[in-house]
Amino acid sequence: MAFFCFLALFNQAVAKQDTTKLIKVEHAEPLYIDLIRDLGARKGEKEWNVGLGIQDNLNYDEIELLVEYEWAVANRLGLEIEVPVSLYSKNSKASVDKQPSHAVEGIKTAFQWTFLVNPKLRTSMAFGYINEIKFTDLNAIATNNIFAGNNFNPFLVIAKRIGAHYHSLVYTGPQFYKSFGNKNWESSYDINTNFHYMIPSSRNFIGLELNKTFSNEGFDIMLRPQMRVSIADNLIVGIVSGIPVNRENKRFQSFLRLIYEPGHKH
Repeated sequence: MAFFCFLALFNQAVAKQDTTKLIKVEHAEPLYIDLIRDLGARKGEKEWNVGLGIQDNLNYDEIELLVEYEWAVANRLGLEIEVPVSLYSKNSKASVDKQPSHAVEGIKTAFQWTFLVNPKLRTSMAFGYINEIKFTDLNAIATNNIFAGNNFNPFLVIAKRIGAHYHSLVYTGPQFYKSFGNKNWESSYDINTNFHYMIPSSRNFIGLELNKTFSNEGFDIMLRPQMRVSIADNLIVGIVSGIPVNRENKRFQSFLRLIYEPGHKH
């Protein structure tokens, strides 16, 4: 309820702004852990994302599917809804059947508010929150509650242009998971740092996304070299590779993101 009150007040405060004159600094957006909306988003902007990823693990392969819709309900305020799906198959390296169950992972809802846009410093900052209701594995729904737990994830984004074509971005925040089946809480902390080079006079870029996670199980880091290619004015393809640094059970990963922006004008 508090969030919807905030949304109504924020929307009323910016309703009289001229959207076409609203200051916005262009930043390269990471392709794996992406943003809820562009930093400094203008009211009415929207975007569909379809993602497909394949992760080679020690004993099984994981296919990651996702569909998400994000839109700016007000100037600098974006919302998102996402449904991720995970499918598993045993690979040739498995000596026993250790693969998890197929799962519709949950429903993610999120908001992101850009509270700072500074063209002189070429810097933008945003605060956001992702809430994910986790579903029970498909093979256990018949004997368990359909909802397994809830994941809470507040985050902060700091992005800075370095010169005309180089982009840097930090996406960081804690994650808390509460299972509905017991009183235990799980927690971790993510720091995602990103560096990109934007090809002049285009929306294409190449770059590196570093996903780092601190948890009770230790420290994990994944290197994700990536590139973004504009196929049409409103259609973009993102190609990502995942290289684990110190994850014993994970191997090479590939991920493809298709981005469609209805109504987008260059």
